[in-house]
Amino acid sequence: MKLKIYFKKFDESVDSAIPEYHSHEAAGMDLCSSSGEMITIQPGEYKLIPTNIVLEIPKGYEGQVRPRSGLALKHGITVLNSPGTIDSDYRGEVKVILINHGEKPFDISFKDRIAQLIISEYHTADLIPAQKLSDTKRGEGGYGSTGK
Repeated sequence: MKLKIYFKKFDESVDSAIPEYHSHEAAGMDLCSSSGEMITIQPGEYKLIPTNIVLEIPKGYEGQVRPRSGLALKHGITVLNSPGTIDSDYRGEVKVILINHGEKPFDISFKDRIAQLIISEYHTADLIPAQKLSDTKRGEGGYGSTGK
């Protein structure tokens, strides 16, 4: 059974692309730009890109906004806060923060595929104060302590 996620356009008067999967086994739906005018991101610059989509994600799930691998490889364009999180109680327009790590300006046109949306189940947790935690082989080793 597929999860049902209701959506609407943020602004009904604006044409926009509905997120969709582009292959049968794709994990992510493509999010598209809804800006009617060209957006240029200069090298080292980041911008907030509108999608004109509002989602109703079921409780216990989140939307993760992730980079598109082709944009990252070919142009150095990625999602700045990757993965961005869309909480189930958020009802505003989904926007994507893109950054240009490339060497050339990058233009985003109307309905360009700019990011992927993954729907993931999550669990909340209760943090319980403790005087002592269980021991592990790793212990306090961090940042490269388990290998190169």
